[in-house]
Amino acid sequence: MNRPSKQPICSAWLLIIMNLVFGTSLAQTITWSEHIAPILYDNCTQCHIDGGIAPFSLVGYDKAKNHANSIAAATQNRSMPPWPADPKYRRYAHERILSTEEIEQISQWANNNAPQGDISKAPADPKPTSGASLSQPTLSLKMPNYTVNTSSDEYRCFVLPSGFTADQYLTAIEVVPGNRKVVHHVLVFYDTSGIPAQKDQADPKPGYLSFGGTGSPTSQLIGVYVPGQEPYQFPDGLGAKLLKNGSIILQIHYPSYVQNEVDSTRVLLKTTTETLRNMIIAPAVNHAQSLQNGPLYIPADQTKTFVSKFSLNNTLTVFAVAPHMHLVGKSIKAFNVNGKDTIPIVNIPNWDFHWQRTYIMRQPLIFAKGSTIWGEGYYDNTAQNPNNPNSPPVAVSAGEGTKDEMMLVYFWVAGFVPGDEFKIVDFTPLKNISTTKIAKQHWIKIYPNPGRGNQLWLESQNPCIAYSVFDAAGKIVKSGVPLYDNQLSGTMIPTADIPAGYYQIMMQFADGQRQSQSWIKN
Repeated sequence: MNRPSKQPICSAWLLIIMNLVFGTSLAQTITWSEHIAPILYDNCTQCHIDGGIAPFSLVGYDKAKNHANSIAAATQNRSMPPWPADPKYRRYAHERILSTEEIEQISQWANNNAPQGDISKAPADPKPTSGASLSQPTLSLKMPNYTVNTSSDEYRCFVLPSGFTADQYLTAIEVVPGNRKVVHHVLVFYDTSGIPAQKDQADPKPGYLSFGGTGSPTSQLIGVYVPGQEPYQFPDGLGAKLLKNGSIILQIHYPSYVQNEVDSTRVLLKTTTETLRNMIIAPAVNHAQSLQNGPLYIPADQTKTFVSKFSLNNTLTVFAVAPHMHLVGKSIKAFNVNGKDTIPIVNIPNWDFHWQRTYIMRQPLIFAKGSTIWGEGYYDNTAQNPNNPNSPPVAVSAGEGTKDEMMLVYFWVAGFVPGDEFKIVDFTPLKNISTTKIAKQHWIKIYPNPGRGNQLWLESQNPCIAYSVFDAAGKIVKSGVPLYDNQLSGTMIPTADIPAGYYQIMMQFADGQRQSQSWIKN
């Protein structure tokens, strides 16, 4: 009689063991200490920290648990961390985005009542940063103390004479906020016209108000700051030429509802008088020079798309880009076309003026002589655009004012030299951003935002069946079922009993999905 083979038994035992091992691994409890704290500390606490620009801190278990549901919803719809560029279009250096796995871990943690886990395994709490990290700067300039008192977003320019008696090449730049609670972002310009100084003298306060730019057509963008951004180091052998006798202009965005906060932001520059290969920062996508269907003019109650085209007379190396629009802008894209080949550059599908930044290439892009840089900008000048600065809408044209518009994409660019293509900036492996395991999010809109009065209106792809309003401390201040107004055929939340401040509104849908959006009440 043949004896049965032992192989199936061994294989069966091996399968059981593997299931026990891997099953345990897959079913492990997601905890704050081992899983969530590393994610938040790497990606969120540059803003969400005591003294930071965000309205609440996420440092420590208790604070994170208070906001667990909001964190889960904001990361599921990828509104946080703020990274407006579409990562499916192009990936960049030093991305602040979460992987699919990180988002799923946060969701599991929140849905499981946010367990703490073994506190001994938690990473050390991050500390607020205050000093500069750029060593041995050539120039360190500090704006005069300015006390911020504003109920709406304020954009103020501060003029700092450089003192340069000879032309310089900028090789590194860093912005150090004087008060991280109120400095939302900074655009750094260099100007030799004297116009910003005249505007400064005409304003009784330090600096002067200016929304889109400095008010001078000759101002040169040389840097952008957002919370958590490292100093920008120009590649070896390259620098941005700064003419003598110019001034640094810091355009600082102070958010609404800031009272009696003093700021004294600094800017640090490394420069050299040695002649370097010149890197210019110029808007190749430019509403003033390259629109194919201009001028940039959007009639009231209309949407409009503009197309920009810029042909290259030389082969260029692109190191970074920074798109720029105002409040009627809804999306902006740039790409390079060389024959049948298309190189994606940047795509901001949901433009938000508050979250503009510089996107540094992981590896420089090479654009061939004779190729074309194309830009597309979409604008919504209707009452359905919650960011529209005019109510009712009025015609909008190009300009630097709050209620004007722009269509720009700045390029950090130099003439191509063989070897540029190997100047890799970021070797960090790319995070997985596949959305196959992430539930499709409902389209929702809340308005007015910021809001006044007694009602907040909701629009969504599917009906919202319940809501909760969380204050900046993570406490529920109001919850219930949205009301339907038969007369206006709309859904709304009564807000008369909610005081002015910053809030997160968590909305629940019939299929069990939850989403949150930030809301400010004046």
